[in-house]
Amino acid sequence: MGDEYWPHRFDYKDFYIATKGFKEDQVLGSGGFGQVYKGVLPVTGQEVAVKSIFGESTEALKEFIAEVPSLGRLQHRNLVQIRGYCRRRAKLFILYDFMPNGSLDKMIFEKTKSVLTWAQRYRILRDVAAGLLYLDEDWEQVVVHRDIKSSNVLLDSELNGKLGDFGLARLYEHTGEAHTTRVVGTLGYIAPELINTGKADPSVDVFSYGILMLEVGCGRRPVEPSLDASQIVMVEWVRKLHAKGRLTDAADPNLGGEYVEDEMEKVLKLGLVCCNPQPEARPAIRQVLQIIEGEVCLPPVYLHEMSGGSNSSYPSTGVSYASTSKSIEP
Repeated sequence: MGDEYWPHRFDYKDFYIATKGFKEDQVLGSGGFGQVYKGVLPVTGQEVAVKSIFGESTEALKEFIAEVPSLGRLQHRNLVQIRGYCRRRAKLFILYDFMPNGSLDKMIFEKTKSVLTWAQRYRILRDVAAGLLYLDEDWEQVVVHRDIKSSNVLLDSELNGKLGDFGLARLYEHTGEAHTTRVVGTLGYIAPELINTGKADPSVDVFSYGILMLEVGCGRRPVEPSLDASQIVMVEWVRKLHAKGRLTDAADPNLGGEYVEDEMEKVLKLGLVCCNPQPEARPAIRQVLQIIEGEVCLPPVYLHEMSGGSNSSYPSTGVSYASTSKSIEP
């Protein structure tokens, strides 16, 4: 079947058969409002991933159901394709392409996995930026993903990065402006202005992408409560090291020093630039991609703390950034 016919509306029994009755041993991962199962489509034999999203017919579920036909038409080599869907009572099932190498966070954080080389990490970051550029500028509508993080970056058989899980995505016309919405996403990745205004535009994805860049470079999560107080919040820790002229001290020790120093500095500095608390000071995703590809130079890095102390909060939000390790999901 050609891609022009996606997304299909499937019968529930197709998903049930594909996942062997949604058996526990078919589970690839779990999130705040659903599970992802590995499956094989009964007719074609194609390997797929089936995400079950459950809830009491929440507003968020209704919004996503309304967006599925549009999101299913997104086609880019660095996006995980939505292939189909099915609604059954208070559950929604989404069919995605299966990604054999799983999610980026597992490749970075789980010691049972082989360590991604620096060249592989750099390429994956470029892949995600290219996917975001398509969502922001190159598709028929503006798509704000709203949940950019390492667990939503999936890796195919050749370790190409693909942005997945569009469950929180919002669409609007290029000639329009972002609508006010509920604050959703994963704490630790949420842009500070979103808490104040509720308006999700592409700059909030740039902020989250900046956090992703730091994760990939540092090999750690955005918030690590078990660390020393000065290191709990990754972005502040990296910013302080940069101010001291010790930026590459933040490099992932699992790399064993095997990285291109100029590229590591670029990734960490660009991550900080993207995480600027002032949205107007962040680069557009096109500029981000151009910087990664070496076509343009880095803008100045914001070196001031968002606020004093280890229990850092964003200015005027009153939201603590030191306990931001769980998801806000519908």
